[in-house]
Amino acid sequence: MKHLFDFSDFNVYDSECTNLSVGAPGPDLLTQCCEIFKKATEHRMNYEKENNSFLFQYGPTLGINDFREELSAFLSKEYGSEVRKNNLVLTSGATNGLHHILTSLLDMNGVIFVDEVTYMIALEAFQTFSGMKIIPLPFQDDGVDVVELRKLVKAHKFSPHPGKLFWGFYYAIPTFHNPTGVTLSVKKCKELIKIAREFDILISCDDVYNLLHYSSEGSPKRLFSYDNPSDGDYKGHVISNGSFSKILSPGIRIGWMECPKRILEVFRLSAIITSGGSINNYTSGIVTSLLQLGLAKKQLDIYSAAYQERMEAVCAILKENLPPEVKFIPPSGGYFVWLTFPASFDAVAFNQFCLEQHKVIAIAGPRFSALKGHRNCLRICVVFHDVATMSNAVRRLCQAYREFSR
Repeated sequence: MKHLFDFSDFNVYDSECTNLSVGAPGPDLLTQCCEIFKKATEHRMNYEKENNSFLFQYGPTLGINDFREELSAFLSKEYGSEVRKNNLVLTSGATNGLHHILTSLLDMNGVIFVDEVTYMIALEAFQTFSGMKIIPLPFQDDGVDVVELRKLVKAHKFSPHPGKLFWGFYYAIPTFHNPTGVTLSVKKCKELIKIAREFDILISCDDVYNLLHYSSEGSPKRLFSYDNPSDGDYKGHVISNGSFSKILSPGIRIGWMECPKRILEVFRLSAIITSGGSINNYTSGIVTSLLQLGLAKKQLDIYSAAYQERMEAVCAILKENLPPEVKFIPPSGGYFVWLTFPASFDAVAFNQFCLEQHKVIAIAGPRFSALKGHRNCLRICVVFHDVATMSNAVRRLCQAYREFSR
């Protein structure tokens, strides 16, 4: 595995080649973090001097109380539904949260159900757990095929080890899916909860794009909120795994998991967490001040406006310059546009052609597939570059398609 910012293949900041694969805020946006982090750090240092709040100590297991309180208020307002402080666990990002889930909750011989195309790094992480079985699921325009999921869950069910809560695990990206940009329909959200309860599987939601909605309707309802504690058969089967990486800064390594009580207790007692106490305790204190001062919200608004402008520009260019046989669904939020070319088209070879002939590159479909399928698909990330750079690059990609498909 290689990380884009290792510069192992080519520099993501290369002015000669535009990389449309980078799933992170761009440099023009991140420079605006300097001032708000300076203010937040000063605010937190003054608070520490006056209150001796143990900012530089190990910290409580689930995260400092102030952080979880401020985060619950922030998320409740942004989601438009209640997020309770007592359901929150501090992490150092969604990938760290996913690792906790796999090691603490799931049987080491468990079954992992994944969409047939999904976040490639999560897929690679699953494959490192050699005892676990990965089952791909058909994916439709409104999300996972729940009929097929039910069949497969029923077929693979077994009794987990007594020390683990779950035998099976569905890894979901319900809102602004990576790589397709699709948001799970309400009907399918409700059906997923039924399946999880009936077969006692865990659903882990990668909820890192939820607040990046580009319509006046607000953030889509997260899957976690469909697993209602007031229901008679409620035990808690969903985790909302969130991160500040997409909405504030990847470099701060701060995220959270919103968990039902029985799962939160497993994390609280986990040796991985209790060994060192609160994960990233110091930075969570700085983020607490960012939340208290309204600076995190300010940065989120800057990102949302910029991302929306870039998404709309990209979709307009694609619609104008690609023929009808190239399909894509304009997302209503998030980071990605998923292009589906005719079935016989080789997007892997096309991607290489784009790099060599037009100095633009994205990610071809097989990278997102457990079965290395979807060779006729390509993912474009719209957020890293400014509008002018993005627009120029996407026009070059469209020109490359005309040349390549002759």
